[in-house]
Amino acid sequence: MRFSFFTLFLFTALLFSGCAGREVRCPTPEDNPQHHYVRGMELVEKGEIGSALEKFERSVYCSDDYAPGIAGRSLGIALKAKEDFGSDFKHSAVYKAYDGLYQARKRVENDEEEFALHLATMRVYSELKPKDWFDKVTKAYKKVGKLEVNEEKLLYYNGVEAADFFMGMAYISARDFSGARDMFARVLDAKRVSRWNEIADEQWKLADRAIRAMGGRMVADVGKEIALRESVARGAMAALLVEELRIERLFAGAIPVKSELEALKPVAIPGDIAANPFKDEILTTLKWKVRGLESSYDNGSETSLFRPDDPVSRRDFALILEDVLVKLTGREEIAASFFGHRSSPYPDVAVTSAWYNAVMNVTTRGLMETELSGEFRPDDPVSGVEALLAVRVLRQKMTAR
Repeated sequence: MRFSFFTLFLFTALLFSGCAGREVRCPTPEDNPQHHYVRGMELVEKGEIGSALEKFERSVYCSDDYAPGIAGRSLGIALKAKEDFGSDFKHSAVYKAYDGLYQARKRVENDEEEFALHLATMRVYSELKPKDWFDKVTKAYKKVGKLEVNEEKLLYYNGVEAADFFMGMAYISARDFSGARDMFARVLDAKRVSRWNEIADEQWKLADRAIRAMGGRMVADVGKEIALRESVARGAMAALLVEELRIERLFAGAIPVKSELEALKPVAIPGDIAANPFKDEILTTLKWKVRGLESSYDNGSETSLFRPDDPVSRRDFALILEDVLVKLTGREEIAASFFGHRSSPYPDVAVTSAWYNAVMNVTTRGLMETELSGEFRPDDPVSGVEALLAVRVLRQKMTAR
């Protein structure tokens, strides 16, 4: 009896000591790995990567076996590494991001968690772009299709159409706009109401405009990059004119006198283009004195500057297109064809403005469009798609001459 009592006492002591040894890291109901994971993903969506990483770390702290939290942390690390490109952090971060995906894969408990893992995998590889990154994204996307997911249990993504959306974003990154448009269409066709519908619709329109801007033809890499931009820098615009419109060849053919060609040289090489990737294209536009893409003297630095990173406004783009028209046709009267108007058809472009004639030329020729309200928005930056469309239309008009 004494032995039995001692055994019972020892068993009870061991039981309580074992329970006391288990640290309850996140004791309150709302302090749980799922909550911190979802909050982290929402912060990623807002672009607050540092705060998102804190949430993912808390998720993993609450449960180091929670696969979505570990995968989410990998995504946060990848995004941070992309922000700090070239830093010491990037090299170690890339390894941590991939290793996190591997660790999450070993801890997946159900199809919903595996869905979150594959989506994180798609996004991490799309951000870091290692060798064969698109193949890896596609492989993860195909794995999603084999899952039997209960959408009510998808804590952040809410619907399986999220996989189509991020596959579409991967196509955008690969500059395959047709593939992207098809993926975004799948998202829109999947459900009438979805958290992904609005942004999928925006991306579908972007991809569709890019396809129309390219007109079914292969464009140079600079054209594909510009197609995605909300604004076009002056250096990139110079590259677009040289690579897509081929102004060097077209202008040379329009000026028959050799002595005139030899005289076309830039007065001074701007001091801010030496390291610019479009230096040669900028020098070409300066040689041909394209209006709207001139360099200017800066008193502070006491040198001529091109300002290659400044965005091109819609009014400057109108001046550029008008000048290209004048040089290609040899009809200098184009630059004054709308002088003398008493009133402007555009409420935000006065007849006395220096760009009024250019605006009239590009709008009446279908090179640029106005808002439904009639506003031209001269001070707004020209978008990449709009620039590509204008160059395409201008090229077609010159070919038809």
